[in-house]
Amino acid sequence: MRFRTCVGTLMLASLLTACGNRTSGGFHPSGHAPAGGPGTTSSTSGASSAGGTPGAAPTAKTPQSALAAYRNYQRVYEQVYETGDPSLLSTVAMDPQLSLLTKDLADVQAQGVIWRFHNVLNPKVQGRSADDSTVVVLDCVQTLGAYRFSAKTGKRLSAWRGGAFLYQAIMKFDNGSWKISDGRQGNKC
Repeated sequence: MRFRTCVGTLMLASLLTACGNRTSGGFHPSGHAPAGGPGTTSSTSGASSAGGTPGAAPTAKTPQSALAAYRNYQRVYEQVYETGDPSLLSTVAMDPQLSLLTKDLADVQAQGVIWRFHNVLNPKVQGRSADDSTVVVLDCVQTLGAYRFSAKTGKRLSAWRGGAFLYQAIMKFDNGSWKISDGRQGNKC
């Protein structure tokens, strides 16, 4: 019985913490409601602490927020290859990485295929500039599986099972948000 009480308390605390971090509308246990009152969204432009959600407060210029932006970049990266829609890339990437990804996505679309995959991340800060405007992230990215589908029929064409590779990302603070400017895949890890 005591175990259930502790678990219930922990679950309630984590739910309240999660709700308290919301930036718009609804319940705000932290006491910070968006400008304009309850149920309205913030009108501030910029990016969230994840580094790429338009309409949220500007991101802090810290290595921890760069890591959060890197994770968001990886989430968007998976999404654009699944949907074939490059419009979200500009919220998480800048040139030269943005141009490389846009070109690669156009090549994939020209082949008439889409990719679905999921990467497990474990990023660490490898280095940073003195003014914290550039952060180098080193990650061992493990792809659980990647599947290539026909965009026309939806039929699965091929599958690639797993693998883990080193990935180095250069994150730059640009106009109030973190964006990836360069990324390189290395050897297996």
